[in-house]
Amino acid sequence: MAEIADRVAGLDWSRIGADLDRWGAATTGPLLSAGECRALTALYPDDRRFRSTVTMARHGFGRGEYRYFGYPLPDVVGALRASLYPRLAAIANDWAGRTGDDRRYPERLDDWLAECHVAGQTRPTPLILRYGPGDYNCLHQDLYGEHVFPLQAAFLLSEPGADFTGGEFVLTEQRPRMQSRAEVVSLARGEAVIFPVNRRPVQGSRGIYRTAMRHGVSRLRSGERYTLGIILHDAA
Repeated sequence: MAEIADRVAGLDWSRIGADLDRWGAATTGPLLSAGECRALTALYPDDRRFRSTVTMARHGFGRGEYRYFGYPLPDVVGALRASLYPRLAAIANDWAGRTGDDRRYPERLDDWLAECHVAGQTRPTPLILRYGPGDYNCLHQDLYGEHVFPLQAAFLLSEPGADFTGGEFVLTEQRPRMQSRAEVVSLARGEAVIFPVNRRPVQGSRGIYRTAMRHGVSRLRSGERYTLGIILHDAA
């Protein structure tokens, strides 16, 4: 979808890169319309769209539920994944260079996914998460296999204050020989937060070091909250 690609291209990528370096997270501003958010949320009951459903309490992940899309992805989801990838690959390659990592990510999503598939990671990972009152998501990392793309995005599909209260997006950063740092990100409907999957480079007094990141969602106090997760590596 060319319109989605144009919106992504029009984001302030210099600011996004700077915020990722400074805080470990960056917001996009509203990128999806209210209608697009409603249309994605409306897909949730359609079993034909999804390859797997996870009840979080059953696995000790928290409370709530999420569903992984099957291939082919819905048009909006596929367009977001394809258009975000090149911009985030440039950031990921810069991070790799700063930390002395020889890994470089290809410019096109298809080429990256081909690497995942050769390694046996063939299951799509974009997903929709649903939370109700009292639900939450424990701090975690979305790894899924040996091949891991270092950045991902989460889009809020519900209207804060009208559809739900509570349910803040939370990041923690585990810093060497220091106490952990927390970051709480407030989002508008249709807005995404971009954040590290696993680690990110940080400039310290003795050079660059890598910190471990985890993300989750705080307890929902009322209503219902839907999120679209765009993960850029497939799962084994």
